Amino acid sequence: MIKQPNVILGNSKLLVTMGRKGEIFGLFYPRRDTAQHAEESMGCIYTNGTLTWLDSIEWASKQNYIRDTNMVITRLTQPGIKVAITDFVLPDVPVLVRRFLFSTKMPFRGKFFYYSKFNAGEMQHKNSNLYDPQHNMLIQYWQDHHIGIKGIPSFDEWQVGKAMDIVWWTNAKTDMLDGKLQKNMEDIGNLNMAAGWELELGVGRSREITVYIGLSDSRVLIHKFLHKISEKPVGDLLKKTKNHWRDWLNSARTPEGLSGRAEEFITPYRRALLTLDLLSDRDEGSFIAAPEFDPGFEKCGGYGYCWNRDSAKIVLSLTFAGYPEYAKRFFKWCKKTQMPDGSWFQRYWLNGDIAPSWCNFRYSSQIDETAVTMYAANEYYKTLNGLRKDLFLNEIWLFMLKGAEHLMSRTGNGLHDTCMDLWETYYGIFSYTNASIYAGLLAASHIALERHEMGLSKRWQERAEFIKQQMLEKLWLDKGYFAKGIIDKCVDTTVDASILGCIIPFRLLDPENGKELEMIRSVIRIIEDRLSVGVNEHRGIMRYENDHYIGGNPWLVLTLWLSKTLLYLAPYEADANCNIKRALEYIRWSLKGTTSPGLFPEQVDKHTGRPVWAIPLGWSNSLFIDNVLLLNALDKDMQECKLQEYAG
Repeated sequence: MIKQPNVILGNSKLLVTMGRKGEIFGLFYPRRDTAQHAEESMGCIYTNGTLTWLDSIEWASKQNYIRDTNMVITRLTQPGIKVAITDFVLPDVPVLVRRFLFSTKMPFRGKFFYYSKFNAGEMQHKNSNLYDPQHNMLIQYWQDHHIGIKGIPSFDEWQVGKAMDIVWWTNAKTDMLDGKLQKNMEDIGNLNMAAGWELELGVGRSREITVYIGLSDSRVLIHKFLHKISEKPVGDLLKKTKNHWRDWLNSARTPEGLSGRAEEFITPYRRALLTLDLLSDRDEGSFIAAPEFDPGFEKCGGYGYCWNRDSAKIVLSLTFAGYPEYAKRFFKWCKKTQMPDGSWFQRYWLNGDIAPSWCNFRYSSQIDETAVTMYAANEYYKTLNGLRKDLFLNEIWLFMLKGAEHLMSRTGNGLHDTCMDLWETYYGIFSYTNASIYAGLLAASHIALERHEMGLSKRWQERAEFIKQQMLEKLWLDKGYFAKGIIDKCVDTTVDASILGCIIPFRLLDPENGKELEMIRSVIRIIEDRLSVGVNEHRGIMRYENDHYIGGNPWLVLTLWLSKTLLYLAPYEADANCNIKRALEYIRWSLKGTTSPGLFPEQVDKHTGRPVWAIPLGWSNSLFIDNVLLLNALDKDMQECKLQEYAG
């Protein structure tokens, strides 16, 4: 089932996704890409013979992050009662804390139930449930996956049973309907569970109930986690977690030259940084593209994997924002995951294992995954100095050598041989992919030069220049833009926004060259003319003409890519402010397309203007960070800013 989150939260081991009313969509543990243990997990209120779920239409909701943290407050209201839910994952243990605060302006009497249908180990069947009276805790487990629920105050009643209509009398979801749980002690199979508390409120009074959800690989650890944590005041836990995230943000580069626009952009800039940390695997160094929301590949191939392309761009954004350690870890991961032929696969599990793919053959590989990795490694190398620079040079030399030779083997005729495009839709020869190879070979040439490997450096540089020459001869159209590519031996003149890659990040076209500057301007103009979609009081950019994927929506990725291109180009224009103004319109449009708490999605629905599909998408977040840093550099000093530093 497809469930697109409104917020995410977590720590290094646990990633949680939630809907607009605080309903849990996903519990990913122990990695962001492994078992998703939750099918349903949410609260409900029983009163006057009626059970009302907190995610039902009766509740008005408002949801936001606590400023500068990955902690969430969801406020639910309906006539007669309010519920405020504060959610956070502790920094050092895989425990989600859910503090429910109930308040009313009139006498209220009923019960609060917390219901969950977990699939421990992502296994619907063969699970075991039990109520542990010694620890007053509900536990579900399958092999080495254990999930525990504990309440403060302790819950008054419980039920564990089978989540099946044919045995409805044990089903915890059915059991809540009469306002009383049976207190079954254990069961096996396809299961669910519920815990219940008496809920009696006087006029103007409130009641607090905290639910702790812990995950572990053993029952012993679940007992320890939840017992020790639940003994501490929840306010202390909240303060500790808040300090953790704010301390993490202290390392961020703070844009200081936004000319009165700081309030508008700094909060989402910091949100983007916090989001990217949640998408990362700190042990491995890899990133998921987005939290998985389509695990059955119903409408897409899934997003809960690591693409080198996305991750390479993310780590550069984090480096320029003050977090170079993510790049350092990622390139160690790249060294481990490189294929014997020098390439990188389409996508990986976070631990480096090859993930499910439709790019298993040479003709269906994605060459840009290799080229972008090499390009990014060189960009990161250029940020280093002293001994760190020397050490990194030695660390990456072998994978740059092998990667460059792979790119050489794919470009014997100048343009690359048949592969799959970056949208994973077509087989052929593509402008974007060729531009990435051009940049990847120049990156390898620079690294070889630093190693005093003059022959290799020259060889790779010459091939890069040959690729550019062939692109200008065979893929540049008289209409003023690069073709999408060559598909079925025919030049495909479809306007594809990915040709922006020829400008940034790959810099195949040089704005200091007068002729190429005109080409850059033409590419931008045609993309704006042919790919703009009007929604949210401005225009977003779609992928390519006649794109029907998820309805052909405009994408935040492409809109922010275009705004970044405009900012990059500004110093080369007589009227730089015109470029900045145009870029700001696209940036502000992108901000209108975030979720209500500020997560950047992949797309915006072209009819409603709401965020859709992959939420949050790492690539969107990294591009927003790039835009803010570029804008900041332009505002600080138009003439002296070093825009190249941030164009990666």
